[in-house]
Amino acid sequence: MDLLYHMLDGFGVALSLTNLMWIIIGALLGTLIGILPGLGNPAATLAILLPLTLRLPPATGLIMMAGIYNGSKFAGATTAILLNIPTETSSVVLCYDGHELAKQGRAGAAMGMSAISGFIASTCGVIGLTFAAPIAAKIAIDFGPPEFAMLMIFGLLLVISLAGKSPVKGLISMFCGLLVSTIGADIFSGVQRFTFGSVNLYDGIEFLVVTLGLFAVGEVLINTGKSMKKGKPVETPKRLREYLPTWADIKQSRLAIAIGTLVGFFIGALPGGGSTIASFVSYAVVKNTSKNSDKFGTGMIEGVAGPEAANNSECGGTMIPLLSLGLPGSASTTVMLAALILYGIQPGPLLFTNHPEIVWPVIASLYLGTITLLVLNLPMIPLWVQILRIPYWLLYPIILLLAVVGAYSVRGSIFDVYLLMGFSAFGYMFRRLGVPAAPMLMAFVLGPEAELAFRQSLMLSNNNLSIFIDRPISAGILGAIVIIVLFSIYSRMKQRRKVLALR
Repeated sequence: MDLLYHMLDGFGVALSLTNLMWIIIGALLGTLIGILPGLGNPAATLAILLPLTLRLPPATGLIMMAGIYNGSKFAGATTAILLNIPTETSSVVLCYDGHELAKQGRAGAAMGMSAISGFIASTCGVIGLTFAAPIAAKIAIDFGPPEFAMLMIFGLLLVISLAGKSPVKGLISMFCGLLVSTIGADIFSGVQRFTFGSVNLYDGIEFLVVTLGLFAVGEVLINTGKSMKKGKPVETPKRLREYLPTWADIKQSRLAIAIGTLVGFFIGALPGGGSTIASFVSYAVVKNTSKNSDKFGTGMIEGVAGPEAANNSECGGTMIPLLSLGLPGSASTTVMLAALILYGIQPGPLLFTNHPEIVWPVIASLYLGTITLLVLNLPMIPLWVQILRIPYWLLYPIILLLAVVGAYSVRGSIFDVYLLMGFSAFGYMFRRLGVPAAPMLMAFVLGPEAELAFRQSLMLSNNNLSIFIDRPISAGILGAIVIIVLFSIYSRMKQRRKVLALR
């Protein structure tokens, strides 16, 4: 009864004309800034607009930040699907099937599915935040370095499932990503690794530089010749209903949305989990449970629905450790934590008791934010898709310009532009050789986190590997890893026997 009273009170505050206006403004600003490379990830967008939100009352400012957060996530899906440019790590996997759908003339369906699955998953995530916060927070607090080490290794293992028909090429791509992720100062000893004496590499390599090189510029280089010969842009739908997914698409994606919602919420509730691993894990699970797993990467609508559902349900999950434990679960919630502290509010177990007038309106605004995004963005899908009608001779230079500006804007260094050229060559070479780029990027993101958690675990156990077996959750994840490896080997052997039998 108290929960219902608090939620009604929160909706009463969030539905005020002023707060409703700031929800809409936040969603629009998040979407508009989110499409810019270098600024497009939710954390950067929130950081840019933080000074504006701090001028508002605490509840209103945090409500606006929630709108910005959701808006920037939708923008990441837009650029990934239309231009093959993931402006945030969690949108990388959408390039696999989302951009393929765009090239097949189904960009509207892909973006519509992204919006619909995001709405459903985000709503479910906020419901989970409302009712399951105490339980999820209790589970999350049991996660220490050993559990995170196993979780990251589990994520790296699932990366191989993105390799298509050649696990060897996937492994090559993953090891390239792990190697690149080690460049820079060792986090424990401070020793420089693979910097070759260059000061520019002391802080490592920026994610955006790697992403733009492997995906955006690599895509332009590989397609320039054949696209210029055709001389025509990608076809876009003529009728309004063709811009939205069909009932068959929605029916086909039901399981993917459910899987993505559960995976995203659970991983989001883990401090440090984040939307990146949530989207990749959900894609891998959806692919491995699909009857058409061999078609993933060629334009499967489930390949958009699952990761985008995980990306959005993670929003509700990641608010649990932030509000109940004072622990940010991602870079975006780190900015929100900074906002709470700047407002003079201490997040933690007493937050719901000491500041219910702030917490419940923010939770209510998450419900309203998802509805706002759906209402605003579904009608705008035809407008966004018109980007694909730009002729290639004009579109490709724009993409290259955005890539160079985005790479330079991160640290204001011309050296990052040179690195962009190097990774663009990698992207081109990978495509020519049929090596998937996604495992390299995923390993680049997860590699440092896996290394940090693994070394912390060894420090806790005096270099005793039994720590990963002694802790129940860690042992459970390790068992899942072993089962997946054995099942994968069995499936490969079974497939090989069938091929030999046919001969």
